[in-house]
Amino acid sequence: MAKQLRQTDDPRTLTLLGFDYGRKRIGVAVGQTLTATATALTTVRARDGKPDWSAISTLLAQWRPGALVVGIPYHMDGSEQDMSRAAQRFCRQLEGRYGLPVHRAEERLSSYTVEAALGAGTQEVDPLAAQVILQDWLQQHAQQ
Repeated sequence: MAKQLRQTDDPRTLTLLGFDYGRKRIGVAVGQTLTATATALTTVRARDGKPDWSAISTLLAQWRPGALVVGIPYHMDGSEQDMSRAAQRFCRQLEGRYGLPVHRAEERLSSYTVEAALGAGTQEVDPLAAQVILQDWLQQHAQQ
């Protein structure tokens, strides 16, 4: 029986899931450290700010990430906004539920950038925003 590669066997090939948190929708992307690339994956629904934890659990079981990355939005001057605090709460919930490292990635205008490129109202915005967040984080942490 072949040995399954665990995330800790080779840190250069660590898989990560990235999240663009929203109170109604959470964009999800997958990436890995070897190539420092990310791919848009899906959108997880949230109701009244409460994520669909079952859907998130399914994604974690499927992708078996070694860590998670969550975009934390700030105002352009760097100050916190309501969504900053909500995204930080989401980070703490992920840590508590799954016991994985959760990295906070400062993100400004990721959804706006994607909407401008695709056109407003496109369903693809959330996972693509998560891809932008995760891709930026991976590139900043490549070869560290």
